[in-house]
Amino acid sequence: MKKNQSRSGRYLPVDFSRYKALKRGSQLSDLFSVLRQDDYDSLKQVGFDMKRPAETGRYLLYDHNPFTSFPQKEGVEILPLPDALVCYPWIKEKYFFKAINPDMDEFTRQVAMGDNQGYFIRVKKNIRLSTPVHAGFLIHTPQGLQLVHNIVVIEEGAQLHLITGCVSGKHNREGLHVAVSEYYVEKNAKFINTMIHNWGPDFVVRPRAGTIVAENATFVSNYYSVAPPKSIESRPYTDLKGENSSAKYLTVLVSMPDSYCDVGGTVRMSGENTSAELVARAVNYGGTVLQTGLLIGAAKGARGHVDCSGLMLSDGGVIEAVPGLRATHPDARMSHEAAIGKIDRGEVNYLQSKGLPEMQAIALIIRGFLNIGIEVEGLDAELEKMIQQISELSGHGE
Repeated sequence: MKKNQSRSGRYLPVDFSRYKALKRGSQLSDLFSVLRQDDYDSLKQVGFDMKRPAETGRYLLYDHNPFTSFPQKEGVEILPLPDALVCYPWIKEKYFFKAINPDMDEFTRQVAMGDNQGYFIRVKKNIRLSTPVHAGFLIHTPQGLQLVHNIVVIEEGAQLHLITGCVSGKHNREGLHVAVSEYYVEKNAKFINTMIHNWGPDFVVRPRAGTIVAENATFVSNYYSVAPPKSIESRPYTDLKGENSSAKYLTVLVSMPDSYCDVGGTVRMSGENTSAELVARAVNYGGTVLQTGLLIGAAKGARGHVDCSGLMLSDGGVIEAVPGLRATHPDARMSHEAAIGKIDRGEVNYLQSKGLPEMQAIALIIRGFLNIGIEVEGLDAELEKMIQQISELSGHGE
């Protein structure tokens, strides 16, 4: 396969020279003096509400200027990664590019070469947070290039729900967002990672993530695309190293004309009695969607399932579902399913007979299709609103 070529054969070059390098800024002490009302509104659409109390702390990267609201709870640390590397030199040796290969591709290399912003979040041993920590990334500068490196450490017995919203400024149609994220979930810990994207129509987005999960630990990844960029390729990798550990990926997206969404992930079950589930739902109104999911059963008692499903709402566009299984141990047990189709007119007619207008009936059907049991704690109402936005948008085809 050629460099930058997708599995569906489409060549996807990214010209870094097209974008403006955002200079690293200093810690913002007064974010309210920088943000405009439309910035507030954009961030709120991805679950980042500056007016909401942040007892557990929050982090925002505005272009390349970080703002941190320090946690009021003991045992929680949120720092810009450059500051954390100064405070804790051991991060370099223990966590820095240990969950992901810096030479994996041109995007990880760009991040590895730079002095980039991003967050360091640590929840210390046996601290179990009942409310989420919020992080946000906003690209305000037109054609801005935002390079990000994040590290999250959930220590033994701890629990965190992190909600990260990524968004472009209201009048910013084009930019490049490259984010390398490393997650470390230690023994008996639980980490729920919810990501919400709302990008301008000409944005290019390249997230790269690596997760290491220890014994009896749980990792849950929820991904919502409220408004897709022009091109996104997401390649998360999770290693279930510890015995009895588990991972679940739940992905929901809508694809519009001229958008390209390559979403998937790989989970390696290298510990005994580990389990994994990859579930993806796509609603396509004329773009290209590649749904991939690979489970690797590499240990005794490994169990997993991949489920990729798509709805075609246009005569144009493509959905390609590629669920994958690989066993390297004779006791691994895995399964997969994939389904692509269109809305059943009989269901629409039935709902219309009950008094619903056609577009509302379609939106209700789509909402049911997208309801895949997202596991969230502390943001149920807002995530439900995101699902409703996707459903209504897809139902109207706008």
